[in-house]
Amino acid sequence: MSSHTKIVASKFATRGMPSVLLMAMFAAMGMARAEAGEVSGSITLTSDYLFRGITQTNEEPALQGGIEYAADSGFYAGAWGSSISWLSDSDPDISSQVEIDGYLGYRGDFGDSGVGYDVGAIYYWYPGDYPSGFNSADTTEVYFGVGWSFLSAKYSYAVTDLFGIPDSDGSSALDLGASWEVAPGWSLDAAVGKQWVENVDGGDYAYWKVGAGKSFDNGFDIAVAYNDNDLIGPDETWTFAVTKSF
Repeated sequence: MSSHTKIVASKFATRGMPSVLLMAMFAAMGMARAEAGEVSGSITLTSDYLFRGITQTNEEPALQGGIEYAADSGFYAGAWGSSISWLSDSDPDISSQVEIDGYLGYRGDFGDSGVGYDVGAIYYWYPGDYPSGFNSADTTEVYFGVGWSFLSAKYSYAVTDLFGIPDSDGSSALDLGASWEVAPGWSLDAAVGKQWVENVDGGDYAYWKVGAGKSFDNGFDIAVAYNDNDLIGPDETWTFAVTKSF
């Protein structure tokens, strides 16, 4: 795992379910009672879990899943999780093997322009046992995204230390993507991003991917992608994923 991101140092780690995740759960239940909407979810098996161009599982497979409640008004809340290994790979005294994310947000459109927007906050939680002297990897980001036709852009800003990197609050990331439906059920995808890490010399890096996907009427999707970044060391990676949506 690269030292540029998702590393830990210098404080005691957080234990127990964070209040942000509880807030997301309560918000979802509250919206479900208060107004019409829908619940959706998915389960994914992927050959490698990459986050902003860096493997979180030491290039090994990951099992992932998520659930979301989206109200008709545009508000939404959800949770998503994945198996990981980057924390225990960095220190055998760390037991964390899972990432759980809770998020809240609002989606809407700029009038009849065809441009949509998405604004919200996400909490990345890494439950487990940690030795003393390690900075908590738990991270909170706020984000804003826009989309038009086949194009999308998203800006994320860390209001806490970024995945355990000391004094890195204020770090940010920009993701640009495009997805074309080339035939019914078939798509081509491309994305490029940049991660800026505060107070780390040489910590900034870029990442990108190209891929293709196929959706089936039974709710299954398959996707293959080539991923790379400009960090020093092995980074070129092919991924294959199978997803079941419900």
